[in-house]
Amino acid sequence: MSRQSEGSSDAGGLTALVVASFGRHVLVEESDGRRILCHPRGKKNEAVVGDRVRWLPTADEGTIEKIQPRRNLLHRQDELRIKSFAANLDQVLILLAAEPEFSETQLARALIACKAQQLPVLIGLNKRDLRPAFERAWVRLEPYRQMGEEVLPLAIKPGGAAPDLADLRARLHSKATLVLGPSGAGKSSLVNTLLPQAGAATAEISRALASGRHTTTRTMLYWLEAQRSSALIDSPGFQEFGLHHIPAAALATLMPDLQAHARDCRFHNCSHRHEPGCGVIAALQMPKGAAGISPSRYRIYLDLFEEVSRPPRY
Repeated sequence: MSRQSEGSSDAGGLTALVVASFGRHVLVEESDGRRILCHPRGKKNEAVVGDRVRWLPTADEGTIEKIQPRRNLLHRQDELRIKSFAANLDQVLILLAAEPEFSETQLARALIACKAQQLPVLIGLNKRDLRPAFERAWVRLEPYRQMGEEVLPLAIKPGGAAPDLADLRARLHSKATLVLGPSGAGKSSLVNTLLPQAGAATAEISRALASGRHTTTRTMLYWLEAQRSSALIDSPGFQEFGLHHIPAAALATLMPDLQAHARDCRFHNCSHRHEPGCGVIAALQMPKGAAGISPSRYRIYLDLFEEVSRPPRY
């Protein structure tokens, strides 16, 4: 990952990288490492972590003047709204665990959102030492491995050695990686192991934000080395990815196991729910291990199809 924060100046202002987001406020970093708290020019902040922005100084802070074109953008949603939260990523690391049991629907949402942005995903399955729980979780992920998703077995120990992480570290090198995971999956242990300086970096950001007066949920970028070529972006919780920007008719094309059989449908505009001659429905009857579609994945598709077909409540 290039720092993409040249610190240059022209009529449009200085160029910097957004490294933290706090509601209407963002922290930007220049090429020399200097960080400045910035605010949007208008009422709404559109800048997210990973953005390259043009900004102008105002007293001891700054204003965001322009967001540079993005390579990709991810959204999250809650009961009230959909909001973007990370941009210009190279990959996404989804950390799951043998215990507590992960939500397959949340996993599917994340994979669909990343597929829509052409973002590679790496799934880490933590707590490999908890057998047979790990074996059950590994079996649940079989449909995902069959459709090409890579799953790394991990055993992350808080404050201890983590030999499993050598391969993971190599995969993070020179990339901007968003790391996500549900509560209890070991994301905090992973971040603290990869980033012993994370606590100090968070304290530094808090000082820049006037001792934590901004309390909105935080998304932060941490550099993995002094050269600032590899970045880990930490966003609290396992995001409920917003998918309303995806047309219902395109949903199956973003689920590789369904897409593989959609080409066998009799009708080109098949919704894969009830039409005769549907290749997706036929694949549900294929024997286990025959590259069919698992019933759980198909149920997720039906639920998401109904969801994205409804007008959003925002």
